[in-house]
Amino acid sequence: MKKKSYYDSVHFTGRIWTLTAAFLLVMVPVSICVYYNAWPAATDVLKGLLGVAPIFWTVAVIEVVTYVPMLGAAGSYLGFVTGNLSNLKVPCALGAMEAAKVEPGSEKGEVISTIAIAVSSIVTTVIIAVGVLLLSQFEPILQSPVLKPAFDNILPALFGGLAVVYVSKNWKIALTPLLFMVILFVLQPGLASSVGLLVPVGALITIAVARVLYKKGRI
Repeated sequence: MKKKSYYDSVHFTGRIWTLTAAFLLVMVPVSICVYYNAWPAATDVLKGLLGVAPIFWTVAVIEVVTYVPMLGAAGSYLGFVTGNLSNLKVPCALGAMEAAKVEPGSEKGEVISTIAIAVSSIVTTVIIAVGVLLLSQFEPILQSPVLKPAFDNILPALFGGLAVVYVSKNWKIALTPLLFMVILFVLQPGLASSVGLLVPVGALITIAVARVLYKKGRI
């Protein structure tokens, strides 16, 4: 019997866990309906899906296309199953690869990315478990007016730190998409809720700028 390669093994295991996670997520509302014998009408479910599914499906496709080349096969499966990619797994993976001085998409990058995502998943699970058990004790601290601004800016702080590193590497490429997004959000603040849909826009602008600069010999 031919031994499976690393990537064959990763895709085989990853598909199983992805399908298992999807099944478990679907079974939560199904179990509630079975227990209470309360089933929503198909038309109500369809109306609800039509309102949110197109947005989430679009963002899901965008995240796969954008994040998989950075995280690698194993890291992507693990990240998509455990969730919180944009605000946790991607920053952790990029930060770990930067610290290890390896390139995203390389074999070493794949290993570092997978380890970083796995560790962040374990740490997140432990913190959530502790938080649930001690929620009543932590609640006054978490809702403190002094700490609230810090919690509101965790995501900008994470990506701000990463941006400094990557922008400084090649500011000529980063400047145009950065200015475009800043001006766009200043003129249309409401677009902040659709940031996932704007990821490919920024990626396309970056690719176009990089190609123009490369043709002119600027990079």
